Amino acid sequence: MQGNLNEIDIRSILQLVELGQRTGELFVESYGLGGMLPGGDTNTAPIVLRNRLAKTTPSQSWFVFFLNGQIIYAGDARSDLSRLRDYLRRYQLEASLNGVDTGGAIATTNTPEYGHLWALLEQRILTPAQARSIIHSMVRETLFDLLSLHQGSFIFEIGSPLAPQLTTLEIGPLLARIMTQVQSWKKFHPHIQSPDQGLVVVDGDRLRDSAKETTIAALSDWMDGQTSIRQISRYLNRDLITVAKALYPYIKQGIVQLATPTPNTLPTKPKPTIQTPVPRIVCIDDGTSIRKAIESILRSHGYEATSIGNPLKALSLVFQLKPDLILCDISMPELDGYEICAMLRTSTAFRQTPIIMLTGRDGFIDRVKARIVGATDYLTKPFGEQELLTLVETYIGPGLENPPNVERLLAEDLENALELDIKPPPTDASSFPPHPA
Repeated sequence: MQGNLNEIDIRSILQLVELGQRTGELFVESYGLGGMLPGGDTNTAPIVLRNRLAKTTPSQSWFVFFLNGQIIYAGDARSDLSRLRDYLRRYQLEASLNGVDTGGAIATTNTPEYGHLWALLEQRILTPAQARSIIHSMVRETLFDLLSLHQGSFIFEIGSPLAPQLTTLEIGPLLARIMTQVQSWKKFHPHIQSPDQGLVVVDGDRLRDSAKETTIAALSDWMDGQTSIRQISRYLNRDLITVAKALYPYIKQGIVQLATPTPNTLPTKPKPTIQTPVPRIVCIDDGTSIRKAIESILRSHGYEATSIGNPLKALSLVFQLKPDLILCDISMPELDGYEICAMLRTSTAFRQTPIIMLTGRDGFIDRVKARIVGATDYLTKPFGEQELLTLVETYIGPGLENPPNVERLLAEDLENALELDIKPPPTDASSFPPHPA
């Protein structure tokens, strides 16, 4: 089952899954046209325009896992743990995520948030009751965003359930509750546009005159412009509507203002110093011009870049290199990018390594396939230098300002490996040529 949300809405999709008692995964992607502010109005755009804008405007995606028509878990498709960290703050356990060992027993390649939650449970850092409470909150939060979405694409794949399972939630009661919340949220417009907006106090005297001291004390640490309304609801273990309703009078009177919504992107790592190891990137692509261009751009910006043209040799060489990030073409002879990605994800060494698929196709189905096999993100050819650097920095941070001789280091690491191109890069690689799929 697949299609567009202008043909069938999320509520109907969930009801069909429940009615058919289906087991599998629902993947939803927005068109990136600004419709992701829950409760906001979105204009209908022609398909051609919508697709064109989707290439230049950041989109967002979510997944929902089902077992016999009930929900096991739901979240957005990012790979970071910021949401889980917020929920752990309820129990003063947010620091427990630092260095937690997820082990190899939990098959959660595409759901690191879920895997880390299970690791905390198995290590007795979280109790089963606490873990169930967090999963229930995550599911409700995700469905709130999905039921507020009006433009996007979806695909439902029947398959094995996400394992192991801690809890399941019936869809019917959830839909009734969350649809009520979505309708209530619309009443806050236009003063509150998004639950991801931060709070800033602009009139402290009026706030002290109109709010109780306990309220001021509770919120003062969070009115920094960086903590969102959604995060406050997580910290307080209160639903989003209750928190927004409490803040609404102060926002409407201009005592508190809302900051620009923060995008749902992965946090970048701090800029490394000269003592930091050079970020290592491997590109697997059978196209010579693409490999040369990628090497040139990445090396000129302080990364250690290696290209591999033979996909059959790529796996063994990647294990020798142990890169921080992998760029992998989808369409290659003998072994395609999907197969390489799936094989790497079976290894503990590459379970969390960002893998970015390079593709000449910009189809929704191709992106879904990439995510199913464990890809972190994708990049559509042809792409420019800035697009590549932005995506790389998102996942492993910027390169070194004054990197050492990365070609020499690479040669030392792979002195026994054959057929790797570690020659000096070409000088001109401002953009990449098209590469047919």
